[in-house]
This record gives sequence, C-alpha cells and structure tokens, in this order.
Amino acid sequence: MKYSITKALILLCLFIQASVFAQAPPEPMCQLTGTILSEGEPLPFATVTLANTTLGAASDLNGQFELGFIPEGEFTVKVQAIGYKPVEKILVFKRGEKVVLDVSLETDVLGLEQVVVTADRNEQKRTTASVIVNTLTPRLLENTQSVSIAEGLNYIPGLRLENNCQNCGFTQVRMNGMDGAHSQVLINNRAIFSNLAGVYGLELIPSSMIERIEVVRGGGSALYGSNAVAGTINLITRDPMNNSYDISTQHSSIGVGTDGKVASDYSLNMNTTIVSDDKKTGFALFGFYRDKDPFDANNDGYSESSKIENLTFGGRLYHRIDYRNKLTLDFIRVNEERRGGNGFDKPHHEADVSEAVDHKITTTALTYERFIGTGSLLSVYGSAQNVDRASYYGANQSLADYGQTDGLTFNVGTQFKSDFGKNSIVTGIELVHDDMLDQKLGYLDLIYDDNGNVIGSNGHVPNTVITDQNKNVYGVFAQYDRYFGPVKASVGARFDRYEITDLDHKEGNNSGNVFSPRLNILWDVAPSLQWRVSYSQGYRAPQVFDEDLHIETSGSRKVVHANAPDLKQETSHSYMTSVDFNRKIGNWNLGLLAEGFYTHLNDAFAQNPEYDESTGVTTYIRTNADNGATVKGVNFEANASPGNRIYLKAGYTIQSSVYGDAQELGEKDFLRTPDDYGFLSLDYDVLPRLCLIASATYTGKMKVAYYGTEFRPDDIIIEEDGIQGTIRTTPTFFDLGFKAEYDLKVAGLPFKAFAGIKNIFNSFQDDFDSGMDRDPAYIYGPTNPRTVYFGIKLSNVFGH
Repeated sequence: MKYSITKALILLCLFIQASVFAQAPPEPMCQLTGTILSEGEPLPFATVTLANTTLGAASDLNGQFELGFIPEGEFTVKVQAIGYKPVEKILVFKRGEKVVLDVSLETDVLGLEQVVVTADRNEQKRTTASVIVNTLTPRLLENTQSVSIAEGLNYIPGLRLENNCQNCGFTQVRMNGMDGAHSQVLINNRAIFSNLAGVYGLELIPSSMIERIEVVRGGGSALYGSNAVAGTINLITRDPMNNSYDISTQHSSIGVGTDGKVASDYSLNMNTTIVSDDKKTGFALFGFYRDKDPFDANNDGYSESSKIENLTFGGRLYHRIDYRNKLTLDFIRVNEERRGGNGFDKPHHEADVSEAVDHKITTTALTYERFIGTGSLLSVYGSAQNVDRASYYGANQSLADYGQTDGLTFNVGTQFKSDFGKNSIVTGIELVHDDMLDQKLGYLDLIYDDNGNVIGSNGHVPNTVITDQNKNVYGVFAQYDRYFGPVKASVGARFDRYEITDLDHKEGNNSGNVFSPRLNILWDVAPSLQWRVSYSQGYRAPQVFDEDLHIETSGSRKVVHANAPDLKQETSHSYMTSVDFNRKIGNWNLGLLAEGFYTHLNDAFAQNPEYDESTGVTTYIRTNADNGATVKGVNFEANASPGNRIYLKAGYTIQSSVYGDAQELGEKDFLRTPDDYGFLSLDYDVLPRLCLIASATYTGKMKVAYYGTEFRPDDIIIEEDGIQGTIRTTPTFFDLGFKAEYDLKVAGLPFKAFAGIKNIFNSFQDDFDSGMDRDPAYIYGPTNPRTVYFGIKLSNVFGH
C-alpha cells in the first residue's frame, strides 16, 4: 500500500513539473487598478479575477485594488463579493499600460448570483446549475452560533442533525430521510472524508475554517462516486485573497434553568490570511480550541452530552507559478478527545460506563491547475487523510474494551473542463483507496481477592483484530452540458470498479462494477421562474461503514455492527423535480422553492439485531431488504427581504421513508426519521451597528426503538432472538433561539460583542433512560437543552 501511495505521488509531481516547465509563458507586464463601491461606499474584500487565468486580487478597506503581471491581450475581468451581484467586463491590455476599472456592485440579497462548484464539479452561477445547490455561508453559521459545521446543517432544507448516543454524542446528518452513510462528504470537492473519520464526522470540523458549505440533494454518484445516494455535502475552505484577520471567543452555559447541572462549553477561533505584494502567493491559517463539560440532564450520574476537548489547526497555501498555472496545498489537523458515561475523574476501566474516543486526524491535499486557451482547465490532484483513533467502549470496569483503529484514505485523479460557448464538458479519472485496521487491545488478566487486591494473573490476553479491510475504487466520469435556447440539459455518467479486501477473515472480500448515469434538465420558464427535473443512479458498496465502528455500551449489554457474508451492494434510483421562483416585488426580494424527491433503493441495507446470551453482545447484522425501500417527499424553502435590513430564511420538509417489508421490531418505517421537520432564521439590522437574530428548528414526531428495562404500561413489548424491545413515538420539538450582536471599537480596534440563548423553551427530551443499565441509543430531538452564551470577536472586516 505504501508503495502505491509513493508511486502515485511521484507520478503526480512529475506530471505537474512537466506541465509547468514545458510551456512557461513570458513574464507579463500589464497592470489593472481601480476602486470597488456599493451604494457609493467603498466595498472591501471584493475579489477581482481574470477569467481563464490564475490572476486575482482583493480590494482593501478603502475598496481599492491593484493587480499586476498581466499579459497582453483581451480578458474578461470578474468582480464579485459575497452578497453582491458579480460584474464582468471585457478589457484589452497592452504592454506597459495601466488599465483603471471602477465598479459599483449591486446587493444580491437572495444569493442567486453566487458561484457554486458542487453541481457539476465546475464553477458556475447558482442560477445556471442544472441542480439546486444550497449554500451555507459563514454569516448563517454565525447567526445560529454553530460551533461545528454539523450544527449549521440544520438550516438547509431536507437536512437534520441528530444525536445517536447518550454516552459519546455520536451524531449524523440525515438528508432527505436517509441516514448519514447515504451522503457523500467532500473537502474542497474531493472525496477524502474516510469512513473512519465519518464516525463523528462533521462535528469534528469547526465552522471557522469554512468559506462556505454547498449541499446538493439527490443522487450524485455519477460524479462523486459511492455513497452519494441522498446527496453531497461539500466543505470549501477559505482561499486567501487579501490580508485579513479575525479572532473570537465564546462561552456557553448548557442546561440553564433545567433539572440538570449546568455544563460549560468554551471555544476559541482564529483565522488570518496573508497575500504577497505581487499577489502570487497567499496563505490562510486557522485554529480552533474547544473545551466542553459533560451534561447530565436527569441527574442520574451519567452524561447525556459528552465531554469534548478539541484542538484543530490548518491552512491553505497557494502559489501562482504564472498566469496560467497554480499550485494549492491544504493541511488540516484535528485532535479531539470525547468521553461520555460516568466517573470522568477515573481511568476508563474504573468507571461503571465509559465511551471515549481520542482522534488524531491529518488531512493534506495538493492540487495543480492549468488554464488552457480561453475556456479550458486541467486539474491534477492528490489528497490523503490519516486517522489515528484510540477508543474505549466498556462497562462494569472492563479491561477488555480498549481499542485502536488506524485508517488511511487517499484520492488521486485528474479532471479536465472545457467550455464551448455556453456549452461545456467535464471529464476525469480518479482512484480512491481506503485502508482500515480496527483492534481490541490486549491486557493483563489479573485476579483479585474479595478486598480488591491483586493476588495473581491468568496471563496476557493478546490483541484481537476486529476489522482489517482495504478498498479501492477506480472511477471514470464525464458530464456534458448543452443549451437548447432556454433549456439546459446535463448528461453525465460514472463507471466505478470497487474492490474490497478483508485481510483478516477473507469472507468480506467483495468486488463489483457499477455504471451510474445522471440526467438533469433546467428550463428558464421566465426571467424569475426556473423548473428542474433530474434522474440519477447511485450505489453503496458492501463495506465497513462509519457507524460500524461505534459501539453502544451499558452495564447490561453491548451493541456492535457487522455485515452479512452475502451482503450485496445497495443501488438507488432517484427522481427529483423543483420549481424555483425569485423576483423583486416592490422593495421585497422574494425567493420560493418547492422540490419533490423520490428514491427507490434496490437491495436496501437493513439492520436486524441478534443477541448472544453467552457474551451479552447484541450484533446488528446488515442485510439486504428483499423488497428494498422507498424514500419520498417535498422540500420547501423561502427567502425574503424587504430591503437590506431584514432577511428571512425558512425551510420545511414533508417526507416518508419505508421498507418494502417489516424490519427491526416489525417496523416498515425508517426509525429515527420524522415525517416533517424545518427551520427558520431571521436577521434584522436594527441600527447600523446593532443586529438582532432569531433562529429555530422544528422536529416532528418519529418512531424510535427502546431496548432498556424501564418499560411503560402502554408499551407493546416485542421479543426477537432473546431481545426485548418496543417502538415509541416521540413528541414534536420547537427549538427557538435569539441573539444580539453589536459592532464597536476599542482603542481603534474593531470588535463585535454578541450574546444569546438557544432553545429558550427547553424543548428537549424528558424521558432519558437512566442508570448504568440504560439504553444509550434511546435519545432523540434537539442535541442541546436551554443554553446561554456570550462572546466577542475581533476582525479587520467590521465597520466597513
């Protein structure tokens, strides 16, 4: 495996070197300067780029910019900023001359003109994308005071964050009624988020490092490979274009005014970007620290929310070799320790229950881009993610439940995009490799007397291999976009060859060939009305998934996950249609979206528990449901703004997810999946320096399984394979929060002070299972009770 990685990286470097030095153009000599305004005021941090080149700059605090080293010729200059409509100008440059460009940008309240990349692996305006792309901006993450990006995803239609474990706080994001394993997570367009990292996944990544998050609902395997069945979440990090800085700190008190003891949650964020005077080199650096105490909601001595300590840092470095060639290097390091259960001041094996993981995740990526001609771009990329995870999932002071999991994922490939007028084509090839080793660690089996004194030993218990698996996926993809008047058709396909090797047990070996087509049609019915329709096919390979590595633990039982020996790949057929209306009516900017989705899963993965009385272990066996499963529903979204001071964003989903046959505890419905849910965010600039914000999420009723011991008189108890359980229906939840932020200057430095409260009415689960023998998976609803927070932020962006 190491030889394969080394070989791939050497070939990548040789290709980049040959491409750069084979056709190095002469040093350009022209210059572009100017001022960017909005409503007569200077607009800082707007970007100015030359199309089909690597050249770009950003305006300073006075709205002024300067860009040199421009070759002679005619270029399209693009001026854009988040929240403003972009402007394009065709300019002619002559050697030794300075061109002056002054531009006034108009506000884009609804974000219609924002550039997105996730729709077709190609930069384009949202209004020209053949699928709906929702964008989660840093502003919305700040408005909702989302410490991690997972929290902010609640404010995208069709997405919902849920907590799956009282002990360790294992969370996942459901999209269009399907669990987290049905969604593909990308970092800067690359499928490098490994199955191992996905166990606690999106909650590990701080919101401060993100420039934006793009979400595409519906099957995307035709372009992004395995697991993009429900949709794709693309995390795009900041690209340095100017000299900037910001640092913020926040303190939260969790459980204020509830029956539980108040827990503290402290976080610190830092970001800075530095760009060289010649604009050829830029560096972005970010850092994040979080220290969160465990929260016990029912005062039984066991946590409902885990203890977390996180230190994350990273950066992005780019260098423009010349105006056609660019290198970008990304680095992210996540160090996080989390623990739930009780006995936090003791070693894990001395607590009654402890679930704990210690993550060390290192992600790197190198991308080379070469612009060719007037509309073509070649990208060659390589990225890798290494996960070192120490864990403990045990109860009853067990020494046998320490574990170590190591994983390495790398992704190498190349992509070529070319424009033909308004039409374009994207093609590429890539290899994704995922290697994982999961072990239970050995220990000295000591013998104790009745007083707890060591009196002997039964010897040393050796390490036990749980999973030793690697996966290779060789993919080829292509997509062609063509306009027919007001209609845009996008036809794409991907062919994957996956090979899964079980190095330990061998019965997990599996391979297959998958052809995934994709068809999207966009019709501009009117200037303010768009209609889209799409069909896509996706798949999930029969591999070890992220949730398989999470073990639910209590004093009475342990829950693990495994694949059936004859497990086949899951295949999806997805159909979507949407109507998107955006128009300015008087002073109102109004955007309305209605999106219908229907997905049928052939050989759908289903899990059924089997209990081993001799060990007390319950194993959820993943099998293929005979008659598959169907997920369908409608997403609604509304964006409204009467001017520039008030902005309203809301979303609502109605859906159903059912198997063709009864599954766990005789249920056909997907468990933990509400039939309706939604969100609301209101941003009101009361004064030039004062902003008031309201945000809320709604979670409808859903069915959940309960396997504890505290059954109610109205529970219908079902016993299967020695397991007793029941299905309960949860109440609805409405989580409402308010926030106020104020811009001020202290000693000439720009600050922003903020304070707020989340879940004002404490709309939170009130029937947690209790004690050492509780069912830790019996958890639902909002992830936190009433929480009060305050903080301050220093940034050179404020007040401009």
